[in-house]
Amino acid sequence: MSGAQRLILGTRGSPLALWQARHVASRLRAAHPGLEVEERIIKTEGDVSTKQFGASTNKGVFVKEIEDALLDGRVDLAVHSLKDLPTELPERLTIAAVLERHDPRDGVLSLAGWTFDELPEGTPVATGSFRRRCQLLERRPDLRVVPVRGNVDTRIRKLREGQFGAMVLALAGVERLGLREVPIRPIPEDVCLPAVGQGAVAIEARADDGRTLAACVVLDHADTHVRVRAERAFLARLGGGCLAPATGFATLHDGVVLVRAVVGDPEGRTVLRDRESGVRDRARGVGESLAARMLAAGAERLLREARDAAGEDA
Repeated sequence: MSGAQRLILGTRGSPLALWQARHVASRLRAAHPGLEVEERIIKTEGDVSTKQFGASTNKGVFVKEIEDALLDGRVDLAVHSLKDLPTELPERLTIAAVLERHDPRDGVLSLAGWTFDELPEGTPVATGSFRRRCQLLERRPDLRVVPVRGNVDTRIRKLREGQFGAMVLALAGVERLGLREVPIRPIPEDVCLPAVGQGAVAIEARADDGRTLAACVVLDHADTHVRVRAERAFLARLGGGCLAPATGFATLHDGVVLVRAVVGDPEGRTVLRDRESGVRDRARGVGESLAARMLAAGAERLLREARDAAGEDA
């Protein structure tokens, strides 16, 4: 890097967000000897709100205040869980890099160490995600899926207190935090497709800040970026929002991107599944084409019904 050897990094203050921010800061310092990276914690609406966010929410509740800090120059870059980042960014902001993806699958946590198939009939299973609720109830309508709020530590405490029998979280977050006091068993992708961007960490910066963009590009993992580009294009074209009962999940093999997708109702009664593939250079087009086909097949009605059920102020 040339010029001032200092960057200010904006992040949420949750344990997982801080782990991600410090991981990025450490890698930046290693890539650019002499670079100073200052971490600045910013509270977001998602950190302070007590409400349950619904299917209609696509307002970046975990990122807006951080993006405001980027736009007014208080921070130079921001680190996010990519699944929290809306598909439409403010005009002056861009994704500067996407780090190599961790295991993107969901996992079921229980004190007994059950796999998803082993959960006893009627078990209260906690999740804050309509995407998970839809898919889990499709496979296991005998379960009782209940809402939960709070960061990973808070949710695990509620599980240990017996407020529910099991809960579903992203494997990446649990493993990054090194939480081992409660067993976690991966849920196969054919049971529950991961969220768009799940397991990936994104660095956001101002599009005209060449110094920061140049510093971050070394951390970009090209294959992961291709995969999440297809997923985010699918969700953007679908118009479902990051908390809707819908997702697209991409894999990449021998230069071919395969996107599998699901759209359903929150109770898992009606679920549409489809897939599409194409060469990596047209990853965005693969996602958009798949979304258009699913909309024509009935996804638009399912998403509208999910929004109506949640309420526009959910």
